[in-house]
Amino acid sequence: MKKVSTKVQVLSAIGAVLGGAVLLVAQNPATMFPVVRGTKYMLGAGNSLEVAAGVQILEKGGNAVDAGVASVLAASITEMDHFGLGGEMPILIKMKDKPVVVISGVGPAPALATPEFFRNRKPEPWEEKATMPPIPANGILAATVPGVFDGLMLALEKYGTMSFAQVAAPALEYTKGFPTPEILSSYIGTSKQYLELWPVSMKFFQPNGHVPQPGEIFSEPSLTRTLEQLAAAEKKAKGNRVAKIEAVRNYFYRGPIAKQIAEFSEKNGGLIRYDDMAKFHAEIDTPRTTTYRGYEIQKPGFWTQGPVMLEALNILEGYDLKAMGHNSPKYLHTVLEAVKLAFADRDRYYGDPKFSKIPEDTLLSKAYGKQRMADIDQARAMMDSRPGAFGGPLAMAQTTRPTEGVADTTCVDAVDSQGNVFSATPSGAWLPSVIAGDTGIPLGTRLQCLLVNTPAHANSLVGGKRPRVTLSPTMVLKDGKPVLAMSTPGGDNQDQAMLQVLLNIIDFGMTPQEAVEAPRFQSEHFYATFANHEFIAGKVNIEDRISKETLDAMTKLGHKVTVSRPWSNGSAPVVIQLDGATINGAADPRRGRFIFGR
Repeated sequence: MKKVSTKVQVLSAIGAVLGGAVLLVAQNPATMFPVVRGTKYMLGAGNSLEVAAGVQILEKGGNAVDAGVASVLAASITEMDHFGLGGEMPILIKMKDKPVVVISGVGPAPALATPEFFRNRKPEPWEEKATMPPIPANGILAATVPGVFDGLMLALEKYGTMSFAQVAAPALEYTKGFPTPEILSSYIGTSKQYLELWPVSMKFFQPNGHVPQPGEIFSEPSLTRTLEQLAAAEKKAKGNRVAKIEAVRNYFYRGPIAKQIAEFSEKNGGLIRYDDMAKFHAEIDTPRTTTYRGYEIQKPGFWTQGPVMLEALNILEGYDLKAMGHNSPKYLHTVLEAVKLAFADRDRYYGDPKFSKIPEDTLLSKAYGKQRMADIDQARAMMDSRPGAFGGPLAMAQTTRPTEGVADTTCVDAVDSQGNVFSATPSGAWLPSVIAGDTGIPLGTRLQCLLVNTPAHANSLVGGKRPRVTLSPTMVLKDGKPVLAMSTPGGDNQDQAMLQVLLNIIDFGMTPQEAVEAPRFQSEHFYATFANHEFIAGKVNIEDRISKETLDAMTKLGHKVTVSRPWSNGSAPVVIQLDGATINGAADPRRGRFIFGR
């Protein structure tokens, strides 16, 4: 990985604003955003308030996990256009001199969620019967058990050093009022037809009877009460720090909050019940891994789409990508075809391993990667979904009807002065969302990811099963030590975007900031994760910063190219690179990511 030697300026004024921290900014004319460097710590997230929350914790002596949890809690308050406290999240954690672990903060389908229920359901008010998906893309019927909070508490309990009250303090402050961002104002405005169906949601998002305007102070009194109640439960509990955090988890999942969520759900036609909440526990898992040109790539397991990147890397390692030329027709075609093959395996085989036997060893083997190279025709784009044949055929829906308004996500990555690393992809409970009564907690809609009409599939709908999520943080090690952490929003595009960023860094020697800003493609040649699960053969969106000659060459190869705006790719990664004594950070300008280092 290439080092950058550019002039560094110290912006002490910003440091003063953020509690004395110093921002190191590298002026690099080759990038839109400046490179951010530090020597002590670094934190990246979806907006400046989230970053400030994590920095406060680091400056008070917390570690990367404490800071990451604080930033995610802040995101659940200030970025409800992308993520809320009723959502879900996988986390990768690397403590110094310890192996990487995965935390699954992904809630399952309620016990009452059955294929029969959804086959017989009536259209929601916004749906037309002829075009409605099996499971609604929005509304209370799409809600899974909230998973993110237990995932956060498990991370804090096992790997953090602070109390819940300490890490929740910045988020609690934000609930009492923060300036409304443009994107939150916009999302509230465009969600009107859904919010009008739910008076409690309308009151939450339009407390003064109108869409909050950008810059207008937005407060969330119901979430203030919820966070204060959780902090009070911790204070009241006896025992050590771990026992007190366990009391917080119990208050949420087996106490008053669980009861309020369940009662609201039952009274309003939802499927979540108290037993669903009480039985849920976030879990620690082992990451799935591969190597690529000497680097160790760590991803969450097959209950996410994370192994897609691992499969694609195993295929691409057999090619000299650098010799092809960055974003040349041959390079784009090869990477795109490898991505199609990896997604075909995702669509055929991935799901919750608790319910299905997934051929993990085969899918992640180097031999299988080499075998899959034979499926790439360098003269013609693939037009079918082509999973490995060892699992046998399985019929999938063939709709090309697009899914509307279903997904959004954010990201949080943190590195501390001890070398501990936290990488997470918080998601779910985005606008338009149903607020669960007086709790202020928005319910998620991730149930739509499960399949209703393909019972033999690993991702088929069963009560208690986790939906296979698109959420997919990434950690890269070299000789057992962390060198990269990155995560991104973007639904099905997450692993496509991060794959391209990773190749830019490893194969083409780009700095992280150059890597995230480079032009990207976004394939839609897969069965979409959400709602209608549409398959659009051959479609690829390519940013128009790539030359017309290259785009024409891709069309001649048979790709169904859609030329998109210069910075329109649906993902926006945050990347943190550990490079000896220096920590380098990158924030994608496409969707306003923020990063801070000291």
